Amino acid sequence: IALLRGINVGGHKKLPMADLRQLLETTDYMDVKTYIQSGNVVFKSSESSTIKIEQSIKNAIMDRFGYDVTVMVKTKQDLQQIFKLCPFDEDKKKASYFALFKNELNKDLIEVAKQKTYPDEEFEITDSCIYFYCANGYGRAKFNLNYFERLFKSEATARNYNTMVKLISMAEALEH
Repeated sequence: IALLRGINVGGHKKLPMADLRQLLETTDYMDVKTYIQSGNVVFKSSESSTIKIEQSIKNAIMDRFGYDVTVMVKTKQDLQQIFKLCPFDEDKKKASYFALFKNELNKDLIEVAKQKTYPDEEFEITDSCIYFYCANGYGRAKFNLNYFERLFKSEATARNYNTMVKLISMAEALEH
C-alpha cells in the first residue's frame, strides 16, 4: 500500500489517479488500484523491500510528472496493526487521524510533545503512528500533520479512519 504525501492538494502537484495507476502498472506493479485523489495506492509487487518500492514509485513520479513526492509503503499487515493499536474508543477512533512517519520518532521529542495540550484535542504516540483526535474537526486543529512534522523534523502523511478502513479492505481483496 503506497501513501503519497501532498498531491492534489489546493491545486498543487496535480496527479490524476488514472495516470498514476497507468504509471505503476508499467513499472512492474500488478493489480494497481487507487482510492480517492489524495494518493492512496494498493497493488501487488514481487519486490519485498518497502524501501525499494518507495524509491521506485518516487523516481517514477519524478520522471513522469516532475514532482518530488514523499512516498510511504506499508504492507497490509502494517496497516492492520496500526489500525488495531489505535488507543481511542470506537466513537473517537471513527473521527481520528493516523499520522504515519517516514523515520523513527525521537524519544526526547516524544516527551516534549506529550507536554503540549489543546482543548478538545488528543493524541497518542506509538512507534509506528501518531493517532490524533480533534473534536472540532481537522481543519481547526492545532494538532495536525504540519505540527507533528515540524516537531519531529520528519516527513509524514495522515489518513482518516474511513481511508484506513478502505485501504485495508482493498488490500484484503487483492488476496482473493
